[in-house]
Amino acid sequence: MRDILSDLDNWHADDNQSIAIATVIQTWGSSPRRAGAKMAITPDGKITGSVSGGCVEGAVFESGVEVLKSNKPQLLHFGVADETAWEVGLACGGSIDIFVKPLEPNFFKSLRSVLLEEQTAVIVTVVRGPDDLLGREILVHDDGNVLGTISNELDERVLNVARETLARGISERVMLSDSIEVFLEVSLPPPTLIAVGGVHITIALMALAKTLGYRTVVIDPRSAFGSEARFPHVDQLIQLWPDEAFQQVPPNRSTAIAMLTHDPKLDDPALKIALPSPAFYVGALGSKTTQAKRRQRLLDDGLTEAQVNRLHGPIGLEIGAGTPEEIAMSIMAEIVSARNDAKEVPNPHHEKIRI
Repeated sequence: MRDILSDLDNWHADDNQSIAIATVIQTWGSSPRRAGAKMAITPDGKITGSVSGGCVEGAVFESGVEVLKSNKPQLLHFGVADETAWEVGLACGGSIDIFVKPLEPNFFKSLRSVLLEEQTAVIVTVVRGPDDLLGREILVHDDGNVLGTISNELDERVLNVARETLARGISERVMLSDSIEVFLEVSLPPPTLIAVGGVHITIALMALAKTLGYRTVVIDPRSAFGSEARFPHVDQLIQLWPDEAFQQVPPNRSTAIAMLTHDPKLDDPALKIALPSPAFYVGALGSKTTQAKRRQRLLDDGLTEAQVNRLHGPIGLEIGAGTPEEIAMSIMAEIVSARNDAKEVPNPHHEKIRI
């Protein structure tokens, strides 16, 4: 929802009008948007966001208007097996489930704070069930605070599932019973890329990362490399050694870290902080020989095999990159791949689902 937040704020400020929110809750095969993608709709024709790259959005808009009139949420399914597939543009293959419900102002106010304050939370929404429960929501923060209720009988079960989903960090659908299904949408802080080493590759990498919506941080205590003249557009430049610098930017599950100095005096201390952290990606510049020596140093310094095995090295996808710009592209591609890795997720409450 972060990408449509400003429009939602403007609509509320203008006339406090009713708004429907359409959310992708699952996709199969060919689909341009992931679970959690959103589109907002007003009765007078305002639209923001996207749930399909355009192919089903006309039908979703009509459903949104109907939901606002009836105040009854709807679970929509579009796919190649449906006779409507050609009409909505999914004839190329694939299917998509979208849940449409009215936006509840008080719940949105709390969710808005989560997004603006870059907190971690999970939104639990009933997407299938009896009319009196359909569309009900609970917001569960990672610190344990809870807003909302589904029912006295289900809340304890919902909270347990929500905490497990937060621990996995992956949005998912779960059957609570034979007739009640929920969508758990994990909200994480926006992605951040931390580069250790203000080398020439880093200049290109930071520019590319900002284009892709990442918050950018450069760490380098060396004044000749970590200077404002070299990095005038990064979000944060930290001219400290890694052990001090990471106290200012502690890694979380939305953090990617790239070691680019090729100097053990900087890279090794940073890796000893990064590899045990929750960061979703840690990579380091250097040949296979350099990586082998680095790996042994880290093991000798007390890191575990599992922690060292997290390291992407040599850094970046193998695309035959030669220039700093090409190397930066290969690194960013590997980071995006790590963040968007689509895989079978073991779910103790459901059969395996594809996210």
